[in-house]
Amino acid sequence: MARNEQLIRQHKLLQLLELSRFGRTLDELRGDLVADLGLTKLHERTVRRDIEALQAAGFDIQSETVQRGRVFKLGQNTTDVHEIGISSTELIALSIGRELLYPLMGTQYWRGIETFWNKVQEAVPNGVFDHYARYRAALHVFGSPYKTYERQEGMLKTINRAILEHRLVEIDYQSIGKPISTRKIEPYGLAVYQSSIYIVAATPKADDTRNLEKNERLRNWKLDRFHQARLLDEYFKADPEIDLAKYLGSSIGIFSGDSPTKVQIKLGKRSAAYVREDPWHPEQTLEEIDEETTMLTVPASHPREILPRVLSLGADAEIIGPDEFRATIADSVRQMATTYGHSNP
Repeated sequence: MARNEQLIRQHKLLQLLELSRFGRTLDELRGDLVADLGLTKLHERTVRRDIEALQAAGFDIQSETVQRGRVFKLGQNTTDVHEIGISSTELIALSIGRELLYPLMGTQYWRGIETFWNKVQEAVPNGVFDHYARYRAALHVFGSPYKTYERQEGMLKTINRAILEHRLVEIDYQSIGKPISTRKIEPYGLAVYQSSIYIVAATPKADDTRNLEKNERLRNWKLDRFHQARLLDEYFKADPEIDLAKYLGSSIGIFSGDSPTKVQIKLGKRSAAYVREDPWHPEQTLEEIDEETTMLTVPASHPREILPRVLSLGADAEIIGPDEFRATIADSVRQMATTYGHSNP
């Protein structure tokens, strides 16, 4: 078994023992590990060996026999390892980050965030927390609508395991307006964008009828549209040249790719001011043509990610090129004109 898998499992064991006041039996720990790590199977002997390894490493894990059997729990010498020294300013920064991560609600990540936040609250002195609370009451975070991924939690665990082990996943996926289809994917990573979780995955080369390169086969699959995710006993060789940070940062939206198109958009004075205040992309450029006009050049991988941004600026923005992007906007404007050209029924 790979070393990192053992470390992940043993770290999770410590978390489970820490959360259990009255201890856990081997079978209970095994069941929790299978559920939380998305495993298909795990033997009690493996759990026992992990506990023995942690004890050998110095963790105070004790056992006793109770009515439901032999249970394991953390001793007093281990419960103090999470003492935290933190300032009120650090508390403010941490709480802001927690609220910005609301899209992760319903996942194992959110439970980890909440567990850590509760530890921090319990660990800091009352005076520090009161000082934090007074300042935090003046600062509010908006823009992350409430959303939960409880329904997809099991699938997310399966995908996480597939990413670590480079295993194929068979998914039942339903794009908007289309029937459910069964696909195989090679998952590389996860991305959170505008309150949604996406799986960055490639279609297997054997299923690629167009003989695309690996980066061209990469796609962002929205977790909301997953109905099932099954871990397969098939493995893929991860491409070391795939840079997920570069791939995801190459465009202004989730339609990412290695070769984004440079889109030119003519902006009026008012729209240019908005885009300067709230940039669309780190690599955008704004070139003043005259006192009233500015040319925005921004990378984009698909017309659909440009569409809502340009339409939000109304007649004060015009796509100059490429033609494909301009035609997408033109079609939408024509359809809207037809819709709003009719009187209300």
